Parts: sequence; C-alpha cells; structure tokens
Amino acid sequence: MRVPLGRAALLLCLGGAATVAARTLEVGPDKPFQLPSAAAAQAQDGDLIRIAPGRYVDCAVWKANNLVITGTGRAQDTVIADQSCGGKGLFLTDGAGITVRNLTLTGARVPNRNGAGIRMQADNLTVEGVRFIDNENGILVNTDVHGWLIVRDSEFVLNGVCSPCGHGIYAGPIDLVRVERSRFFHTREAHHIKSRALRTEVIDSDLQDGPDGTSSYQIEAPNGGAVVVRGCIIEKGPKSENHTGAIVIGKEGVKHPTPEILVENNRFRVDGDYHSFLVVNESVTGAVLKGNRLSGSAKALLGNGEVR
Repeated sequence: MRVPLGRAALLLCLGGAATVAARTLEVGPDKPFQLPSAAAAQAQDGDLIRIAPGRYVDCAVWKANNLVITGTGRAQDTVIADQSCGGKGLFLTDGAGITVRNLTLTGARVPNRNGAGIRMQADNLTVEGVRFIDNENGILVNTDVHGWLIVRDSEFVLNGVCSPCGHGIYAGPIDLVRVERSRFFHTREAHHIKSRALRTEVIDSDLQDGPDGTSSYQIEAPNGGAVVVRGCIIEKGPKSENHTGAIVIGKEGVKHPTPEILVENNRFRVDGDYHSFLVVNESVTGAVLKGNRLSGSAKALLGNGEVR
C-alpha cells in the first residue's frame, strides 16, 4: 500500500522526534559520574559508557539496550569489586544487546553463593577483553533469555564454588555460546564452562586447572546441542574433583537437537595420577575427534563417535 506523501512526511517527523542521539557517559573520580552505578541509572539505549582506570567498590544494573560499557585503559587497570546488586552480582545486564569491554570484575559474593561477575538477564551479550577474578561465577546466564553470549579475549581465574555449583561460565538454554581466545585457570569445584545452549563453540582458548585447580569438567554440555571445540589447550590437574573427562556431553539427558560434535586440533593433557577422556559423549550423535594431541594419562573418547 502506498502511503500518501504528506502522511509519510509526518511519520518521518514523528520517528525523528522519537529518536534520541546516543551519548557518551564518562565515569571516574573527576568525571560527571563517579561510579558505574550512577552512569547505569542515567544510561539510555545506545549510549557509550567509558570508565576511567581505578578501583570501584560498586555494582550496577544496566537496564538500557545496546549499551557499550568499556574501561578506557587496560583491563587490569579498571576494577569493579566486592559488591552485589539484587543479591546477584557485580554487573546485571537487564538491557539487550550489551557489550562489556576492558574491565576487571572481581569478588562477586552473595548470600546464596551464586554471585556473578556478570549476570546476563536479557538477550545477546558480548564480552571482550574482560578479566573475571575470584567470583562465585564468572558469567551466569538466566534461564529465560535467548540469543547469544559471545566471549572474546577474556580471562577467568579462580572462579567457581559448589554450593550451589558456580562456574567460570554457566549458560542456560540460549541459542549460542561462543568463546574465543580466552583463558580459564584454577577454576574451583565446578566447571570452566557449563553450557545448556543449543550450540556451544570454544575456539582457540586455554582451559587449565593448574596445580591447585579443583574443577570438575573443562566443558560440559549437559543437555546436548551442537558442540565445537577447536584449537584449545585443555589440562586436567592433579586436584580435579572429577576424573571422568574434559568435554562431557549429555550427562543430564539430551534435550536439544545435536547435529554435530566436532573436537579438533586441541592439545589435551592429564597431569594427575589418573586416566581421563578428552570427550565423554552420552548422546546418540557420533562425536568426531581429529587432529588432537594427547599427553600424560589422557585418553581420547568414551561413548559414541570416532577418532581420526
């Protein structure tokens, strides 16, 4: 249907009037907003929030959509620490399409022991160059959100607790979890990555217990879904609390379509005095393992699949 020219012009004017230009909100001791939470309270859709180097004993609930929240220096120079909002964690992303960059999030503790560096509470979160240090969970994704969680060039150290079990990353049944070029080290008790997503991809990343890490699995997809793990360094340490395997699929019952399980070109090492499998596959989909290098007392595959 053709819209009359006069009506089209009116609609254009109304649309323009409703559009608010994105702003830049500066956070720091000598900036308009002294704390991230103050900027979060004023942020509008599409804003850029720039946080100056410093240590902020603070937490924030980000309610607007399509925000970019970034430290202005190196990630280790801009630290958000030791608070929790809503009994959930340091940053709560209630808005969709948020990007978080160049920060350190540390010390998330809450009464139910499920505190997160970032609690993803709306669709589509991107995390780039962020350090998650000593939190009960690094990133925790609500069960009622959708879309993707993309993590790039980030670091997860000393995260996890198991009462209830917290992890480096714990994602509910979203569409995609993709982790690229990120490091997980010395996770405590639970998993480096636990994903109930329809598709889980871990690419060019480093997942190691080290001498004192007590993690259970390196990667778990408890309900199946497509799984791709490529180009990673994977190590189970002497204090791992679960010797079964590093990548475990379908342990809690396969609920998602599982069109592929591809584990290729990884290095897997077991440093403990026990045997462990690179892949434990409890789904009916055949796992394909190819080009992986095993050392220590590592074994390749337990369950359905083939090793090439």
